[in-house]
Amino acid sequence: MNDSRTVACPRCAKPVRWGPESPFRPFCSERCKMIDLGAWASEEYRVEVKGTGDPDAGSAGSGQDSP
Repeated sequence: MNDSRTVACPRCAKPVRWGPESPFRPFCSERCKMIDLGAWASEEYRVEVKGTGDPDAGSAGSGQDSP
């Protein structure tokens, strides 16, 4: 089966063939992959947390003992 599916690079939107000939998929190149990794490392991307407004509420190891 010859799957010629292409996807858009998440960084630059260049078309990328989804297969072994594209070692950095879904990115088009190592450069786009590293730029995206740097964005995660510098906290440019955020994952929304649903729940209370206090991010420390109910977390283990908060230093508060239950009565």
